[in-house]
Amino acid sequence: LNCRTNNNSTVEQTTTTEMTPSAILGVCAGITAAIQLGGFSLAYCLQTEKFYDVLGGINFLVLGAYSAFAGQDAEQGGLVWSDDARKVANTVVFSCSRLWLLIFLAWRAHERGGDSRFDDVKDKFGMFLLYWTVQGVWVFTVSMPAIFVNSVPSQAGEFSTLDVVSIAAFAFAVVFEIVADVQKAMWVNAGRPGGFCQVGVWALSRHPNYFAEMLQWWASWVFAFGSSKGLSDVLWWITIVSPLFTMNILLNTGGTGVMNANGKNLKRYYDQCPDDYSEYRRNTSILIPMVGYKYMPLFLKRTLFLDLERYEYKPDMRKSDSKTCLQLEG
Repeated sequence: LNCRTNNNSTVEQTTTTEMTPSAILGVCAGITAAIQLGGFSLAYCLQTEKFYDVLGGINFLVLGAYSAFAGQDAEQGGLVWSDDARKVANTVVFSCSRLWLLIFLAWRAHERGGDSRFDDVKDKFGMFLLYWTVQGVWVFTVSMPAIFVNSVPSQAGEFSTLDVVSIAAFAFAVVFEIVADVQKAMWVNAGRPGGFCQVGVWALSRHPNYFAEMLQWWASWVFAFGSSKGLSDVLWWITIVSPLFTMNILLNTGGTGVMNANGKNLKRYYDQCPDDYSEYRRNTSILIPMVGYKYMPLFLKRTLFLDLERYEYKPDMRKSDSKTCLQLEG
């Protein structure tokens, strides 16, 4: 509370309304809860999952917009959002990333006519609620570095070398994921020629889209360091849950990501084209796009490159007399 005395000896009181970064994070958590619980309520009443992914994408964009607005210092005579190049770059790249996610998931849901993941759960109140709750946790957690950058006091200044590298990596990862998604979609629409996707960036990585998703949030977290008070900033360290949560979801959680795409779900490839697909796995990195992967020692593949043994297909018996890859249906 600031007091100012004028010439008539009256006291005028002005209240400072600037929100702290912790408060903005808290409001963002509340916004996320409202969106997801509202979405769940409507979806359960209508017994549909068709706007589940869409509301996830919208939730991201709302958090980006709100944090950009709430983090301004304009009311105290400071800088507005557009005056801070760090906030502008952060919000633009973050919004492009999540806008693409919204477009892609909406298109995919339309093409598939729904989401089979919900066939056995959307009529079960508790389980369906859990799905929406997990989405809310995912949206808020992943957004934390971007919210952090927008929530700290605005500042005018040049980017450091770390800023440039990290925001460039963030933007590159967004573009790379878009390319991977588009190339895969075009391959599917062409009738899945060759049985498994090897076009474009998929010739360099078996999961280029997941690689790009993980790179985005590590880059976002590193970029947020420039808005922190340094290595002693506890709130900045807390936002590391964004890339860690993303990696855990994509690498360790069944039903999604690398875990869902490998293991027993590789059966169709080994049944239809065992030799061709085996060669593809030997020669192609599971995540990091690269050439020469087949020359890497196995211990590096199992550690540095995260090509873990649990992702291998291990049937009790596998027919291997097929030498050519047949066309996969569907």
